[in-house]
Amino acid sequence: MSEDPSVALPSALLPAAVVLLIVLPLVALIVMYNRFVRQRTLVEESWSQIDVELQRRHDLIPQLVSVVRGYAEHERAVLEQLTRAREEATAHRADGPAERRPYEESVGRALRSVVARAEAYPDLKASANFLQLQDELSHTEDRIAASRRFYNGNVRALNTRVGTFPSNLVASSFGFTRREFFELTEPGAARPPQPTDLP
Repeated sequence: MSEDPSVALPSALLPAAVVLLIVLPLVALIVMYNRFVRQRTLVEESWSQIDVELQRRHDLIPQLVSVVRGYAEHERAVLEQLTRAREEATAHRADGPAERRPYEESVGRALRSVVARAEAYPDLKASANFLQLQDELSHTEDRIAASRRFYNGNVRALNTRVGTFPSNLVASSFGFTRREFFELTEPGAARPPQPTDLP
């Protein structure tokens, strides 16, 4: 007696269907998890780049203070404010973006104040050391701004993935969380110090 072909075909497909129902979700889970790991690594790497540029700015400040002090000794209060802002920012280097932001904004304001005060000293403005430091600081501020945009773009992508379905299920299961943006609330702190800035 021969089997009915209409009955044999579905029973032959049943194991394949069961395998697909198990394998496809597993593959999707692995792909989503790996995507989260890549995005988290990219966010950490881009924050590291911001940290490098902020450290470079911190390293240039003592040189700037030394050069300005040589020409404008009675600007001591402004130089002390810059030194204090740098020390506070350095002390919070291990903090996250939100906690670190006000200290870095303070450094930016103090830097602009020193550069603006330098305008009153023609000998200082003509100093090759001062001009070189001013140029290096300006380029460093540009790199900080570019690094910040790159970091915030990566944070936006990760946060979107953490908040959307079905990847939010993977995120909550494996502990992937939203990250903080690194924004500067003072508009002037986002741009390089300009010689025309007035204290």
